[in-house]
Amino acid sequence: MKKLIIVLNLMLLVALGLQAQQAKPGLYSVAFYNLENLFDTIHDSGKDDYEYLPNAEKQWNSEKYLAKLANLSKVLGQLSRDKVADGPAVIGVVEAENRRVLDDLVNQPSLKGYEVVHYEGPDKRGIDCALLYNPKQFEVISSKLIESTPFQGDTVHLTRGFLIVNGKLAGDNVCFIVNHWPSRGADSPVRVHAARQVKALADSLLLTDKKLKLILMGDLNDDPMDDSLAALGAKKHRQEVKAGEFYNPFWEILEDKGVGTLLYRGKWNLFDQIVVSPSLLNAKRGLKYVDSEVFVRDYLLQQEGQYKGSPLRTHGGKLWLNGYSDHLPTLIYLKK
Repeated sequence: MKKLIIVLNLMLLVALGLQAQQAKPGLYSVAFYNLENLFDTIHDSGKDDYEYLPNAEKQWNSEKYLAKLANLSKVLGQLSRDKVADGPAVIGVVEAENRRVLDDLVNQPSLKGYEVVHYEGPDKRGIDCALLYNPKQFEVISSKLIESTPFQGDTVHLTRGFLIVNGKLAGDNVCFIVNHWPSRGADSPVRVHAARQVKALADSLLLTDKKLKLILMGDLNDDPMDDSLAALGAKKHRQEVKAGEFYNPFWEILEDKGVGTLLYRGKWNLFDQIVVSPSLLNAKRGLKYVDSEVFVRDYLLQQEGQYKGSPLRTHGGKLWLNGYSDHLPTLIYLKK
């Protein structure tokens, strides 16, 4: 199994080298991906991670864990490589159990050179937000995790904290906020509450630096046209965006083009969004937003059966499918 993974990774590196020849100069990419339960096989004290242990029903063992790492690194290693030689400058991720699994992930051959920003969050299962970054492109200056406040005392449906990372990208001050808002098991007002907290954080950051280029990303568990994104001030059309608001390019991708990142009961949703501040739309100098996409490849989708066309996930119930994630990655492109 290990030999097969090594061979596949070597083949992937060759393919990436060919793709890089087509890359466009002066272009940078930013990505987001829900890793769908990237757990190791070891119990973390105080965390409800028992579902992903060798003696649990899923029989989550080293073979499956190594396959999961190889699968995820295949996807992450291909993101934007056809346009950007070095791949994404940063990749926001969610559903990572701890720093150990993130280190194992960036030590995969196709992700060599990436580094990690991570703080242990408050989630009961242990899943956290993190930022992977290429230090050749992005210099981290500061970072912190802001824990969310519960909505009307609801301590069950908590946001997993807001990861804020400040740094330099192509010489510009850029700030990323990585989010994982409460699931659809909670009512809409819980996610609206999360959005309002992020809006307050963003307003505070922009008050300190009006020229700051701010990028919010995450699994928001809502579509772009839902109430929580309205509370955030994320607009569908860039000409609508005013100071203190954001442009959400994934609204048009879902509503007008019918492309999403997860399929539920035959309907596409697009929970995995990247929104940008006006400073990235109207910049006369430095980085400027130019494009966005949902990263869709045939190998990321189920090719047969009842769930044909859905993202190929790690498990279908208790059955190990040896897939990638129940979400598809998203990307934005910035031009210097």
